[in-house]
Amino acid sequence: MSTQFEATVDIDRPIEEVFAYLADGQHDPEFSPRVQRIEKTPNGPTHVGTVFRSTVKDAGMTTRRDFEISELVAPTRIRWQEQSQNLITAAEGGYDLEATPGGGTHVRLFNVLEGHGVGKLLVGFAGSAARKDAPAFGRRIKEAVEGT
Repeated sequence: MSTQFEATVDIDRPIEEVFAYLADGQHDPEFSPRVQRIEKTPNGPTHVGTVFRSTVKDAGMTTRRDFEISELVAPTRIRWQEQSQNLITAAEGGYDLEATPGGGTHVRLFNVLEGHGVGKLLVGFAGSAARKDAPAFGRRIKEAVEGT
């Protein structure tokens, strides 16, 4: 069983700047309070195959998350797949970016969540919580990017 959530936001920064910020996944703790720590392998520019390893806290549980970049099309598209084995994983996720007429950027973020084992019973609740937080998540991304 899987479920999806998404958030959209308009950011007052040029698309190339927003893409560069989001592609450097080490910024995630700046807008995602659940991310306690993150590191990138290998060092250097993000490319297809780059892995971001993070420690996150969800619903009081701390877990390790490994996300591999599966597609990177500057400056409009970033895709990832979770490689870690947790009760609930992001089978697919990404950002779609579009330049706006005023020089800003429209961003759409999404994640497809899958449950594994007991997580199959929990994925609906996780998806519901993520959809509820999606507008605030979008605002946090906007504030983080515009604050750089």
